[in-house]
Amino acid sequence: MSPSSSFTPRSLLVTGGAGFIGSNFVGRVLEHDTGSPEITVLDALTYAGNLENLAEYEDSYTFVKGDICDETTVATVLRERQIDAVVHFAAESHVDRSILGPLLFTHTNVLGTHVLLEQCRLSGIQRFIHVSTDEVYGSLGAEGQFTEHSPLDPTSPYAASKAASDMMVLAYAKTFDFPAIVTRCSNNYGPWQFPEKLIPLMLINAMNDKALPVYGDGLNVRDWIHARDHSDALLAVLERGTPGRVYNIGGDNEWPNIEIVRLILRTLGKPESLISFVRDRPAHDRRYAIDATRIRTELSWAPSIAFDQGIAETIEWYRNKEHWWRRVISGEYMNYYEKQYGNAG
Repeated sequence: MSPSSSFTPRSLLVTGGAGFIGSNFVGRVLEHDTGSPEITVLDALTYAGNLENLAEYEDSYTFVKGDICDETTVATVLRERQIDAVVHFAAESHVDRSILGPLLFTHTNVLGTHVLLEQCRLSGIQRFIHVSTDEVYGSLGAEGQFTEHSPLDPTSPYAASKAASDMMVLAYAKTFDFPAIVTRCSNNYGPWQFPEKLIPLMLINAMNDKALPVYGDGLNVRDWIHARDHSDALLAVLERGTPGRVYNIGGDNEWPNIEIVRLILRTLGKPESLISFVRDRPAHDRRYAIDATRIRTELSWAPSIAFDQGIAETIEWYRNKEHWWRRVISGEYMNYYEKQYGNAG
């Protein structure tokens, strides 16, 4: 496909907009200096979706509770809200959960994405951004970075379900000339992240003087980017990206997991004796690293939040939001936690 001219959506649908990255993205759209489209958030409000994430914007968007697998709901939202662009976050996203219950990941991430694609194709939308993950590429050795041309080699049911949905999106772009773009981002951190993920899990456990469960030897390496920088990258892709292309998004900021854990403990003034090494996750990818040259050169995007600043702000945010995370970690989440980390100190 030929390069796209600048695109400004009038009516934007954000699927999964009550989740961690989705809610950060909605906020960035509303803060964008070129003016905001009408925003509709479609979210099933599963365990990781929380409208409190969007509380400060409650008068600036329309919320629809619904499942992307439901053709009628999706078609109705697209028609009634006159949607001309979609940014698609809605997904089951946690590797550990995909190992415990993989079929849900196929249902939501593959079938749900396909339902959304087909209804968007029929409605004639002008832009479709599919938010994916670097995990579709599998594991790297000690050297090198993932590019958009790296082969897909997913190792978990979660990553496989995202790779499958990526392929369907790109197939629609090729077969139907559908205006879709795929983004693949490295690990996100920042406010409103659900406590099953590494940084908030370690933060909350440390604040509660509980054991910090670290898989294996803790030397698995991830590239970290603030959710706000990721959101700005997605805005650049939405407005200036070329349909049919893949854009890698990364922070060029690699850290072994154990060093992230130690940084959190130092910042909170907690002892390293809280670290509890637990049995490693099956097929645990050793290293991810993103080459974001394409989005940097084509769309003039670069991350703006230095990690030392971003992680300090994130730690402070969780310290000040105890009322939020204490509600979040009650009930269903704790049942999952006990099943996953029951052998942690």
